[in-house]
Amino acid sequence: MGEQLRFAVLGPVRGWRGPDEIDLGPPKQRAVLAILLLGEGAQVSVQTLVDAVWGTGSPGSALSSLRTYVYRLRQLLGPPAIHSVGDGYQMSTCPDSLDLTAFRHLVGRADQARRDNDSKAAARYLNDALAHWQGTALTGIRGEYAQAQRDRLDRLRLSALEASFAVRLDLGEHTDIARELAALVAEHPMDERFREMLMLALYRSGRQAEALMTYSEARSLLADELGIDPGPALRHMHERILRADVALTTPPASTHPPQQAPLQTTPAQLPVDLPAFVGRAAQLAQVDLMLDGDDGMPAHVGVAVITGMAGVGKSTFAVHWAHRVASRFPDGQLYINLRGFDPSGLPVSPDRALRTVLESFGSEPISLPQDADALAACYRTQLAGRQVLLLLDNARDAQQVRPLLPANPGCMVIVTSRNRLSGLIATDGAHPVHLDVLTLAEARDFLARRLSANRAAAEPAALDEIIEHCARLPLALSIAAARALARSAFPLATLAHELANGQSRLNTLSGCDTAADVRAVFSWSYHALTPAAARLFRLIALYPGPDTSLAAAASLAGLTVPHTYQLLTELTEAHLVDEPGPGRYVLHDLLRAYADELTCATDAPDERHAARIRVLDHYLHSAHRAGRAYSPDRQAIALPAPSQGVQAEEFPEGPERAGPAAAWLDTEQAVLMAAIRTAAAHGCDTHTWQLAWAIGHHLDRKAHWHDLEATQRMAMEAAKRLEDLCAQAHVHQNLARAAACLGRVEEARNHMERAVELFTAAGEMTACAESHRLLSWVAEQQGDLEAALSHAEQSLARHRVTGDPGPRTAAALNAVGWCHILLGQHPQALAHCQEALAITEVHHRPYLAADILDSIGLAQHHLGRHSDAVASYEQALALFRKVGVPYAEADTLRRLGDTHRSSGQVEQARAAWTQALAVLERLDHADKEAVRAQLKALTTNPPCR
Repeated sequence: MGEQLRFAVLGPVRGWRGPDEIDLGPPKQRAVLAILLLGEGAQVSVQTLVDAVWGTGSPGSALSSLRTYVYRLRQLLGPPAIHSVGDGYQMSTCPDSLDLTAFRHLVGRADQARRDNDSKAAARYLNDALAHWQGTALTGIRGEYAQAQRDRLDRLRLSALEASFAVRLDLGEHTDIARELAALVAEHPMDERFREMLMLALYRSGRQAEALMTYSEARSLLADELGIDPGPALRHMHERILRADVALTTPPASTHPPQQAPLQTTPAQLPVDLPAFVGRAAQLAQVDLMLDGDDGMPAHVGVAVITGMAGVGKSTFAVHWAHRVASRFPDGQLYINLRGFDPSGLPVSPDRALRTVLESFGSEPISLPQDADALAACYRTQLAGRQVLLLLDNARDAQQVRPLLPANPGCMVIVTSRNRLSGLIATDGAHPVHLDVLTLAEARDFLARRLSANRAAAEPAALDEIIEHCARLPLALSIAAARALARSAFPLATLAHELANGQSRLNTLSGCDTAADVRAVFSWSYHALTPAAARLFRLIALYPGPDTSLAAAASLAGLTVPHTYQLLTELTEAHLVDEPGPGRYVLHDLLRAYADELTCATDAPDERHAARIRVLDHYLHSAHRAGRAYSPDRQAIALPAPSQGVQAEEFPEGPERAGPAAAWLDTEQAVLMAAIRTAAAHGCDTHTWQLAWAIGHHLDRKAHWHDLEATQRMAMEAAKRLEDLCAQAHVHQNLARAAACLGRVEEARNHMERAVELFTAAGEMTACAESHRLLSWVAEQQGDLEAALSHAEQSLARHRVTGDPGPRTAAALNAVGWCHILLGQHPQALAHCQEALAITEVHHRPYLAADILDSIGLAQHHLGRHSDAVASYEQALALFRKVGVPYAEADTLRRLGDTHRSSGQVEQARAAWTQALAVLERLDHADKEAVRAQLKALTTNPPCR
């Protein structure tokens, strides 16, 4: 029995003791062993084993049968092989005892070798790793769980194969691997990764025609099966082969690209740890086991799912554990509240969560792709090679979490949810950690730390009664402690008596229900409030967003800001409202549900409606003011007067007002989106379309075009119900912008043409003029330059008819000039742009002036007036830098470099393009590759002097 045990799951499930194979028993017994082995040292709960072996419709005898199988396996393998841990079992594994663990270990060593530029070692490790595969994983194990695990393991195998072929291509083994890649492509015809490498291997082997045929086959297959074209990488490889790119013929000099310099931004977003955290030792140890690598890091991507009833302390546990191990994740610790059960609105979408993470690492919002798959690829690239801890709080389901799982070892994800997330456990290898209520000893310790040991020891019987009536639920105990602290002169027996009297209102939480479990505890906290604070608490249930500002809460209640601040202070001291950040107030979802019950039972329908209208008015008028400060030349819409008691936000006057307005829109974006949904749901059609208009320009500048489109579609439905043609025209404008930026230019043109029709019919000449200017931009995107010029000229003519001598006319003049440049009519362009520039000097519009100066510089460049062009570009750059528009700065730097190069000033061109590249790299913008190519061409092919 002393000989080492070895197991295999990467093929048939098998086991050996020393050199002798072990008969592992019948199929279900083998399945139990396989599931424990797949845990790779982590605890596997009894429920997970039952679901995995028998499926969700397991028979009543499943639990008894499971224990029999575990008993037999222990008899067969020896008692130390399988340990009882908590409510489940555990098998320890290492590279010497399990082929899957050995496979992961070798792949990890290969990754390190590639980072060290040692391709030969990487190839050797990957070859050894793949040798562990002896057919289809888990052969002979049936069921949905086994199939899901097979699929997951096969993805690991294909990733290792991809890495292996890439390394062998780097080593010049293209001739040897072409046949292997061809077989793999035949097996996985839709996987473009292997087809791309096959094309490269064939091309390097002198088989160019076969390489091109491989691409043609892919194009036909994708068109026939899915109706799509090959992806960008495959198309790029095809183009490089067609032009006989010399860089393809030999492997790169460096067998692995150098590591990128670490980003300066290192997120540290964990909420504050709870000083009075008690207990949970077994669960903390269970999560600690996931840090099973040699260096105390996850050997693979660790995913822990913390589940349990509402109020049991899932978030507190996750934050506490995350703080304990934060130092092991030096590249960042991120926190995202996914709001999976937030009654105030929709859960956070995976797209929005991905953007939040990328922006936390310093990515500019405008540089992020709109396509969900491309966004996920950016996320995986950002985390590649990094050690990051990600805490996903309050997840709704596996679909919300799955896109946020990193792909590389060294990262750790901890998820909290009221749901079991069995899909994440079954298909993604997540480890469940269930939290129950505190033990009696832990609950006593909890209250003693909150109340002081002396006070707790003075009334032990009353303390135990409080614990009993709170059902040892941490949330209820926390509220009870706050109540006792607020009434320090009262004995604890008084509090115990109050809880006992509320037993008819205390309900045991069942499943994932939300509100009824701590109603009695909430009720006495609520009844201790002043009447004004109690009213505010009730009305917060009507608030549309995830958190509220002080001014918004004042508008909701119809009170002054100082009075509202006093009431919120009272609520936070009573632990009925949290203040997670300065000036931001949050209601826990259980408390919100309780407040909703109270307002429905206490406040008249007319009062609730009036409060809802006040908060919608608050956000409408605040967003309108912010939009005017943010984009002063955008034609404003007329708003109805706000309701009495609304405290709309104010923004400073003067040229610098755009900054605070933009910051407010950033902070309130989620609330504004929720407000639009609330307005639409309650039939407030005017609020719906006007709120969507107010936030539209902000969403556009932030490149949140999917959000822009979603809000405008709700706005269009509202405008149609109102039969308001001008409102519909404004919505068409915003829908056009969203459609064009999402690549649907023909649809955008249709929207803009409809906007022109509606504004013309309504006699809205200024709005019609602006629509023609936007239509000019859309036509330019389509390549219809004549139409673009025509619409720009119509915009200018209409502005002149209205007598507007200001920035809108300047913008129209610049649009006309720009179109003349694109058509090669440079003298006409220069005349229009110089007229536009004169207007901006009177009205102080630095951004517009910079845009016009950039146009003037391009016209001067084409007229051969290079020194004048340089001067115009440098003025434009100074203004762009002053107002902080980095992409426009990079665009002008590129044109400045073009002018220097045309005039033979090679070093000046290099300097301008180098600056442009630095900006684009900071933005992580796709144009950076084009600038790199310009710099490379400048080095290899300098212009003739």
